[in-house]
Amino acid sequence: MKILILGGGGREHALAWAISQNPKCTTLLCAPGNAGIADVAECITLDIEDGAAVATYATAQKVDFVIIGPEAPLAVGVADAVRGAGITCFGPGAEAAHLESSKSFTKEICAACNAPTADSAFFTDLEKARAHVEATGAPIVIKADGLAAGKGVTVAMELPEALKALDDIFNAHGAAVLVEGFMEGEEASFFVLSDGKTALPMGSAQDHKRALDGDEGPNTGGMGAYSPAPIMTPAITQKAMNEIVQPTLDEMAKRGTPFQGVLFVGLMIKDGQPRLVEYNVRFGDPEIQAIAMRLGGQVLDLLLATVEGTLADTSVNWADDHALTIVMAAKGYPGDYAKGEVIGGLGERSPQVKVFHAGTAKSGDSVISNGGRVLAITARGETLADAHARAYARLKRIDWPGGFARSDIGWRAL
Repeated sequence: MKILILGGGGREHALAWAISQNPKCTTLLCAPGNAGIADVAECITLDIEDGAAVATYATAQKVDFVIIGPEAPLAVGVADAVRGAGITCFGPGAEAAHLESSKSFTKEICAACNAPTADSAFFTDLEKARAHVEATGAPIVIKADGLAAGKGVTVAMELPEALKALDDIFNAHGAAVLVEGFMEGEEASFFVLSDGKTALPMGSAQDHKRALDGDEGPNTGGMGAYSPAPIMTPAITQKAMNEIVQPTLDEMAKRGTPFQGVLFVGLMIKDGQPRLVEYNVRFGDPEIQAIAMRLGGQVLDLLLATVEGTLADTSVNWADDHALTIVMAAKGYPGDYAKGEVIGGLGERSPQVKVFHAGTAKSGDSVISNGGRVLAITARGETLADAHARAYARLKRIDWPGGFARSDIGWRAL
């Protein structure tokens, strides 16, 4: 098969690495890719948010399968354009992608299917939002209604932080905000494949959103993850499927917009009861790095079963192991940071450890930093402690003075 992956981050490197191991993949292309993806795929220049351009390119190159990584192309309907050109594509259409691109739409779906989630209020007027937050008090959760690259959520423990988050959202992410009640408990990321009818759990992970050790500092796109999430017991997994995931998929199908792709189900779990934090309509980054490390080449088989509508006859074959990912980011992230710094120590190879690239580029023979989250050092082991030790040992051998990482990834489980 000739396969085209859209995206250039750590998520896409993990997918490309896994898919390249499957013998069904004969040619692998990635747009735009990055310095790490270039090791396993041919990186090409293409506007991945232009559905017509993607469909034209894929048709001309006789691509068999297009896999859309990031949320932005999904939100603007690239999957619709590719499928409209008669090419098999993994990822929901624009209507179904509203589950991520509009937080208020997700709340509407939850209300329609009685999925447990936090109470919320939606505002398009800043002063009304401020009045509501002041009347409610903290702790409280402030969310940009649209896409915000994983950084549009503030869990405000104090009122001034909540009010600042409102100002920031109205200034930076558009004039719409969702204000939610604070949910206590333990978070987990739960990934479910859906072919429009059948839902198949693909795996779980736990992310670390705060920039600094001890879950301090600002929210980020994710500073590390580990898989599986211990809190996702079989009972809680089944409860999440029965009360949240399947009712949502049934409601989407009922509305004439069946969901095909991967549903990233962000959960808050307390006293055995999962509640929905949010949906994303693509693989999480850095969660997929840990999950892909454990699944390897069968990732392609699972994505193909999703688009072929055969999930009912498909199973995920898990090894009884663990994986842990440490994100190495540019100093200053998620604020201002430098680019163009040379990164050394990347040549080492190991079957149990992989350094996935997110924000990297090539400059001559050197790999340079080209983003906020730059590398994802991922290791697997028989136990989480084994994976943790391998990942941190590999981190120490990366030569990049301009980078930083948390030293406590996996602390909840360890």
